[in-house]
Amino acid sequence: MSIVIHHNPDCGTSRNVLAIIEASGAAPVVIDYLETGWTRPQLLALFAAAGLTPRTALRTTKSPAEALGLLAPCVSDETLLSAMLEHPVLVNRPIVCAPKGVRLCRPSEAVLDLLDRLPPGPMVKEDGTPLIDTEGNRVG
Repeated sequence: MSIVIHHNPDCGTSRNVLAIIEASGAAPVVIDYLETGWTRPQLLALFAAAGLTPRTALRTTKSPAEALGLLAPCVSDETLLSAMLEHPVLVNRPIVCAPKGVRLCRPSEAVLDLLDRLPPGPMVKEDGTPLIDTEGNRVG
C-alpha cells in the first residue's frame, strides 16, 4: 500500500506534509480534494480510520463554515457531512493514509508517525519550527 495524501495545494501545512512525505523517499498518491470533491462513503471511511467525526474534521477558519452556520454545537454530524460534500474546503487537511494508519496531519509533524523512515534533516515546519535536526533525528 502506498501513501495517499488528500491535499490542498493552497495550504502551507498541506504543502509541508507533502514535502515531508516526499523527502522520506515515498512517492505518494496526491489527491487534490478541492478538484475531485468527496463522496459520503469516502469521508465516512477516512473519518472512521482517523478517529475523527465530521465536527472534529471541520475546517473552521478560512472556510465558509461560519457563513453557513455550521459552528453552532447543535449542528448535527449529518448536516456537517452534507455541507462537506457540497463544499470540499470544509474538510480540514491534509488527511494522510499510509500502511501505519490514517491521520489528519495538523500539525504537520503528525505525518512523521506514518512514515517508514524519517526524511534527512534538517527539516522545518511551515512556520520555521524544527522537525528534523541535521543528524536526521526528530525534534520535540
